[in-house]
Amino acid sequence: MRFLIDEDLPRSMEALLRRYKHEAVDVRDIGLRGAKDHQIAAHAQKEGLCLVTGDFGFADVRNYPPGEYAGIVVLKLPRAATASFILSLLESFLQQKDLVTQMPGKLAIVEPGRVRIRAA
Repeated sequence: MRFLIDEDLPRSMEALLRRYKHEAVDVRDIGLRGAKDHQIAAHAQKEGLCLVTGDFGFADVRNYPPGEYAGIVVLKLPRAATASFILSLLESFLQQKDLVTQMPGKLAIVEPGRVRIRAA
């Protein structure tokens, strides 16, 4: 799968995704640092990338209908989340290969011990 990593997540997330045999692009590496949410979403949509973010605004299906994207993964993070916490949370999602493969057209909200999937 191909992922677009939002700038609110650690740079080390790219290496984690690659370890699980996924392609990964960080918004900071493609000139989208500081871009508006709708610009990041448009890039993900245009390039067929599954967006992974800690920004709960992307969980609003009225603004970002899952069916129009290659997937949106929102990590529900506590305010003081460390990089290692964030990486372990994403890794817990990546280990559930059946969930990852069904991401196109879906929204996943990932929190410790639980993943909620929503379509269209």
